Formats: sequence, C-alpha cells, structure tokens
Amino acid sequence: MEIIKIKEEYIRLDNLMKFSGLCDTGGRAKYLIQNGEVKLNGETCTMRGKKIRPGDRIEYSGKIVEVVAE
Repeated sequence: MEIIKIKEEYIRLDNLMKFSGLCDTGGRAKYLIQNGEVKLNGETCTMRGKKIRPGDRIEYSGKIVEVVAE
C-alpha cells in the first residue's frame, strides 16, 4: 500500500490516480474510472471528479493508495 499526503481538503479521483502513479495521463485515468476498474473504499467508483479525502483508499490493478492529511 502506498500513502499519499495531501495539503488540501480533497483531491479529485482522476488527479489522485495521476499523482500517485497509478496511471500516466488524465485521459487514461478517465478511461479506467469510467470503465469501473477503480475502487474507492472497496466499492467501484465511476465518477472521475469524485472528491477523495483523507482516510479514503483507492484500489486499481491490485495496487492500493491511501490518502492522509499532511
């Protein structure tokens, strides 16, 4: 599991995927999210603009990213 620290109140799901290295581009993040390949806190999430807050966990392709406050 990888820990990502954010200073803001939230980060959008597509931006988190790029920032954490789960994918290379925003277009790829959009594709993966809209095709139901990304889980948020254990449930499939298809909203690329979903606000991810500290305590949330993202899972894609067997990799897990947890967001914490900085």
